[in-house]
Amino acid sequence: MTKKVLTIQDISCFGQCSLTVALPLISACGVETVILPGAVLSTHTAGFKNYTFCDLSDEFPKIENSWKREKLQFDAFYTGYVCPGQIESILSIFASCAAPGALRIVEPVRADNGRLYPGFNADFPQMMKKLCVGADCILPNLTEAAFLLGRKPVLEGYDEAFVKDTIARLHALGAKNVALTGVSFDPALLGTAVSDGASIRYDFNPPPDSHWYGVAFERAIPLLVNRLAQ
Repeated sequence: MTKKVLTIQDISCFGQCSLTVALPLISACGVETVILPGAVLSTHTAGFKNYTFCDLSDEFPKIENSWKREKLQFDAFYTGYVCPGQIESILSIFASCAAPGALRIVEPVRADNGRLYPGFNADFPQMMKKLCVGADCILPNLTEAAFLLGRKPVLEGYDEAFVKDTIARLHALGAKNVALTGVSFDPALLGTAVSDGASIRYDFNPPPDSHWYGVAFERAIPLLVNRLAQ
């Protein structure tokens, strides 16, 4: 039977990110991909000032009730850009629509370069902690990790001890595995620190020539596909 993954994030009509990318790529890997749009935006929020934003939070309970009546279950959940009013609804969907042993992958907070994305207030990171409890893997960048932990973001001049401490504190939030993105000890290399709670491995590559969105998503795809294939 084909495995099903539910991905919960926004639709950015312009920008090649979020659901417009997740749906075709995960589907191409042979996994049935079900979507739950949290919002519809005319563009993504980076570099654009006049984007439109339609919050779909009110639809979440209705959609969940429909799925429950149909007895639909999902083998994995993957959350990305979600709105503050959706956290409790997402937790309810996790509880009511999960197949036995369902995988949960969470991209928490939505922040980068030392600040939150537009539209999120300072309380949002603390709300996102709820999605980290019991998550099979969380994929924060350094800014998101700092906000989750109530710290001021440190984006340069840190050492491996700082990264290890950050990861240990993220595990303490309840995440089984942590993939911390945007890590660099050398200006010529940029990568990810991946921890299963017992050990940490690093994956470094030369940084891209320009900013790329969806770095955490690149880590989420193999996690989803490999685990669902087991």
